Amino acid sequence: QVQLVESGGGLVQAGGSLRLSCAASGRTFGSYTMGWFRQAPGKEREFVATVSWSGPTPIYADSVKGRFTISRDNAKNTVYLQMNSLKPEDTAVYYCAARRGRRSVRQSEYDTWGQGTQVTVSS
Repeated sequence: QVQLVESGGGLVQAGGSLRLSCAASGRTFGSYTMGWFRQAPGKEREFVATVSWSGPTPIYADSVKGRFTISRDNAKNTVYLQMNSLKPEDTAVYYCAARRGRRSVRQSEYDTWGQGTQVTVSS
């Protein structure tokens, strides 16, 4: 089973960019589907993006489509979330997650989670 550690969060002005990284341990990282989720204060955790180990194109939440890009480097055991044109409503703790199987937007289908990284977007 993989273990996940996120990094790259921080404070940024609206319109700015950040790139989150999620480093995974374990030799079987390449076989996992990876996802990013986020939880804003007072709200439930929500889906952001997911990418399989290869093949199908990523899936994005409508709220981030065209602004965020998920990618992975299996050689480095790392998945990324490039976030552009950030908005104050993107402020949240961002989590990466892993699952065996196909891409999924359902957090209940992910069995491994990182500790989260805070992203704060000021207006």
